Amino acid sequence: MLITVIGRGHGGTRSMSHTLTASGVYMGEPLNKSGDLIPPEKMYDACRVFAQYVPYLGNNKWDFSKVLTCEIPQEFKTLIEEFLHSVLNSPAENKGWKIPETTLVYPWIVRMFPDIKYIHWVRDPRDCILGGHVTDDLNVFGIQYDKTDDIRTNRAISWYYQREIMHATPLPKNVISVRFEDMVLKQDETLARLEAYLGIPMAKIEMRPDSVGRYKTDDGVHMFDFFQAEMDELGYEAE
Repeated sequence: MLITVIGRGHGGTRSMSHTLTASGVYMGEPLNKSGDLIPPEKMYDACRVFAQYVPYLGNNKWDFSKVLTCEIPQEFKTLIEEFLHSVLNSPAENKGWKIPETTLVYPWIVRMFPDIKYIHWVRDPRDCILGGHVTDDLNVFGIQYDKTDDIRTNRAISWYYQREIMHATPLPKNVISVRFEDMVLKQDETLARLEAYLGIPMAKIEMRPDSVGRYKTDDGVHMFDFFQAEMDELGYEAE
């Protein structure tokens, strides 16, 4: 069984990676403290290849139609296969990987690996944009957007872009959606769902309840108009 986690950086995806590792799933090597497969450079380069096929239409709209139908460049396939070398060549029965930038190339990952187990991971955007991540500035990965001088706005657009790319991608054969908040506050219930989905016993790791709702004590801007529809869909209530 091959597994990957699709979710934005600073979304709590490390808890999923650590849970999978504790459950006996080989997550590649080496890993950093966030449970990301490293070094990341080949994945980053793959993201830049992918971005060339996603025109920006303005006003936080992107055209994903080409990436859903065009032939995937061999350069991209080679970069992904080299990045995943330790995973793809492992004899482990259950294996996978986690690095947030996988989300930036999700349509082509699904087309390359249609039969693997996908875990869609989400976190309340108001918490997700409080901390920094390399994907805060989409330009770093060749993705065009209306960049601002405000890092919170750029982070918010990055969160929204990655939701848009998930919406644009047809659901793979095997997929489950998990909210970070449920992993923290309803861990037993969430692990039971994951056990049923993956077909393996899931280990329990320590989670911090204070990681939920941090935006409530934040003095900066953490809510944006374009969050609202996504929050409604994901079950996050506006204050």
